[in-house]
Amino acid sequence: MILALDGSSIDGTAYTDVVRLAQRSPGWLDDAVSLWTTFGLALFAAFMLVSWWRARRIGADAAMTALAVPVVVVIAYGVNMCLKLAVREDRPCQSLHVQTLEACPAPGDWSFPSNHAAIAAASAMALVFVSRRLGAVAVLAAVAMGASRVWVGAHYPHDVVAGVIVGGLVALAAMLVLRQRSQALARWLAGWRLGALLLTA
Repeated sequence: MILALDGSSIDGTAYTDVVRLAQRSPGWLDDAVSLWTTFGLALFAAFMLVSWWRARRIGADAAMTALAVPVVVVIAYGVNMCLKLAVREDRPCQSLHVQTLEACPAPGDWSFPSNHAAIAAASAMALVFVSRRLGAVAVLAAVAMGASRVWVGAHYPHDVVAGVIVGGLVALAAMLVLRQRSQALARWLAGWRLGALLLTA
């Protein structure tokens, strides 16, 4: 038997209030939030593609920074998953036995921190280093993603906050390091076939 933590004592009441509000909300709103929480991460991938395409017109350094964004997001996801496996917090729908918009995951699918929130936050933070305007839009999308995870009943609020912190901090640290070495990395990549990704449009 796997022993898992119960996070309901932290903000279980707030979680329950949100889930109950979702149950009383118009169907179109619930459908929209469910659609966003399921497919919204694809928008961040589109942001990354757009940022790279625009960065190519600026120069090799900018393109190198844009190309690093998905790598940084993968790193943030890996760190977040390590925390999940270390903490092993049960999903709120398992601990509180409430009806949720999203089907309750099976036991062993840990809740803390939220992967969706970490990925969204890491994407937004990294994109700020490429384009402040696009990064600002990504930040708003990340906030919406985090909120949607509580609305559909997948996570406690503290799961989302922790995911945002993990994703944001990992991306910030990685992008700061990259910014100091972007020229060297661009020269290194230019020596390979992938160097074509740095060419200006």
